[in-house]
Amino acid sequence: MKEGLSAMNASNERLLSTFERLNGRTALVPYITAGDPSLDATPALMHALVRAGADIIELGIPFSDPMADGPVIQRAAERAIARGTGLRQVLDMVAEFRREDQTTPVVFMGYANNIERMGQQAFVDAALQVGLDGILVVDYPPEEVAEFAAMLDKARIDPIFLLAPTSTEARMQAVAKVARGYVYYVSLKGVTGAGHLDTEDVARKLDIIRRHVKIPVGVGFGIRDPESAKKVASCADAVVIGSKLIETMEEAVKAAEAEGVSGKEADARAIEAAATWLAGIRAVLG
Repeated sequence: MKEGLSAMNASNERLLSTFERLNGRTALVPYITAGDPSLDATPALMHALVRAGADIIELGIPFSDPMADGPVIQRAAERAIARGTGLRQVLDMVAEFRREDQTTPVVFMGYANNIERMGQQAFVDAALQVGLDGILVVDYPPEEVAEFAAMLDKARIDPIFLLAPTSTEARMQAVAKVARGYVYYVSLKGVTGAGHLDTEDVARKLDIIRRHVKIPVGVGFGIRDPESAKKVASCADAVVIGSKLIETMEEAVKAAEAEGVSGKEADARAIEAAATWLAGIRAVLG
């Protein structure tokens, strides 16, 4: 949608307003795993990322079998689960974040098991109450999600879907029928954090996707530095960065622990490292 937003489907107000405000500039979307580096630190981390230039926050729901995620995000999920982070705790984090920030969109990314255990309607009701804006459930295919999508639509929470290099045009059409907010294009085959990013191939694929999808298209997987972020931003409506950001925090925590500092201080250093790194990405995106 680099040319404008006139053809956007009805969307959650915060997400729609964000893309309208950017007016063709590329949104910066950091992904973090809720509960990592700790439960208490997550809302503070979210605020720090917004101050560093994040336009939308993607908050990962920890899951024990994250099939789409590479080793960095898998480790983050394991740490978060070990600290007692479940779906209800993640919802509480959003509620805490919303006490100070009523503007920045928050999107969940997770797996069906977490939603099914709570119950779809119970989840939607809770998500509406805390101020969630969208959700991407990796293993909910668009062809089988009509009932859940209707629940979300009633609550004005956007269902977000993945497209991949292997996606057919029929799959793109199926996603276009139910997706709101934005579509997440996985730029690489495989899991998060893997492979070499071919930005020319990404641009070609986005051209095909936009024949069918009339809402913004974000690109993630493989974006690890300002150079790759800037290249992707030339053709994408949003740049999604997860593995490198989490890796940056992971390294900061390890260094802090080696010094024998408190857990609270280690959290603070992780937050500072993440915000500093993200600000560097923001600088090149403009």
